[in-house]
Amino acid sequence: MFAYNYVRIFAPATIANVGCGFDVMGLALNEPGDEIVVSRSDKPGVRITDITGDGGLLPRDAEKNTAGIGLVKLWEKLGAEGGLEVEIHKKMPMGSGLGSSAASAVGGVAAFNALLETPMPNEQLLPYILEGERVACGTPHADNAAPGLYGGFVLVRSSDPVDVIPINSPEDLYAAVLHPHIEILTEDTRRILRKNIPLSLAVRQWANVGGLIAGLLNRDYDLISRSLPDVVIEPVRSVLIPGFDAVKHSALDSGALGCSISGSGPSIFALCRGEEQARRSGKAMQQTLDRLELESDLYISPINNEGPKILERK
Repeated sequence: MFAYNYVRIFAPATIANVGCGFDVMGLALNEPGDEIVVSRSDKPGVRITDITGDGGLLPRDAEKNTAGIGLVKLWEKLGAEGGLEVEIHKKMPMGSGLGSSAASAVGGVAAFNALLETPMPNEQLLPYILEGERVACGTPHADNAAPGLYGGFVLVRSSDPVDVIPINSPEDLYAAVLHPHIEILTEDTRRILRKNIPLSLAVRQWANVGGLIAGLLNRDYDLISRSLPDVVIEPVRSVLIPGFDAVKHSALDSGALGCSISGSGPSIFALCRGEEQARRSGKAMQQTLDRLELESDLYISPINNEGPKILERK
């Protein structure tokens, strides 16, 4: 069953929603991300032996931890002998809108899979990763988990049953991601969402989703740019992010294809054509927050089409 005894893996941050695609689209980044270490042990069960970078916030009980619960379920499913020891090294901000919980969940399950003599395909792994999202936020959303596992852009056609479709994208598409040093809880951002949406807005939104997918597949940057706007969720959530409108205008004025909220925020992303443009837009975005005296981190990344990456295995 097992070909290896130890693996250290990188699990990427993700951008969920991608503008108009609320709860149905996501993409993977090259940075930031988490590192997860999984080792085989003679002691039965799954045990979390170390967590760093979380400020003491994450549970050490594997069944209550986003990286641990998927491993527990997989271990039970396969009926393997012995146990696993898990280390979680958080190397990305928590509560950032960059899929922190999904990265840990992806890392745990992907690390387990990397130990196997015959690795399982992604479609079999995803349900176990979604157990981690269920532990984190009560609902197994796949718009962070699926791109984190598959890499690239992903469309979540359905969450029950899970049905995800990878979407090809232009090779020179980059993201500039700005993370303000504030925290916004996902449950708070969902609480303020509208319960009813005017039909005219709904039509514009799903037309944009279709246009964005067509733009990605056809490498049509003008269509990508026209289709990114979120007319339903962003107007409501953006009021929680200081300086959002100014940051967005600075990204667009500097040449970005589009700009919106990453996940539930507070991170803000801009899609750009090429690394040089992404750095120019990212700099403009960060300078805007600097003028508001709000500290931030800036990440410049191509679309990560690989998903989790094995760093060490033996």
